[in-house]
Amino acid sequence: MENKQPQLDRAFAALSDPTRRAVVARLCLGEASVSELAEPFSIGLPTFLKHIRVLEDGGFLETRKNGRVRVCALKPEALRQTDTWLSEHLRLWTARLDRMEAHIQRRKKEIRNDE
Repeated sequence: MENKQPQLDRAFAALSDPTRRAVVARLCLGEASVSELAEPFSIGLPTFLKHIRVLEDGGFLETRKNGRVRVCALKPEALRQTDTWLSEHLRLWTARLDRMEAHIQRRKKEIRNDE
């Protein structure tokens, strides 16, 4: 995973914005045109296209021209990479918290035995 660090950085940067997260969520339902994706947001199309570019750079979507319409499709690999990273860290922290809980329970038992 270490050699994929720049891509992971771009992926998390892309997900840092609520508009972009909403676009990714919408694309989980299927392909959509840029205008369909932009519809729920009260921002101009040039600004929205910047969000699309950030998601492309983050590896989350690809676009293609269909006549005059630009269609976006989700690329699930970026989601898998971020999920893998998060899962690894969640596993580590869960193990640490489990060890801390066991330590606390041992200390409570020691204190009760000392009384």
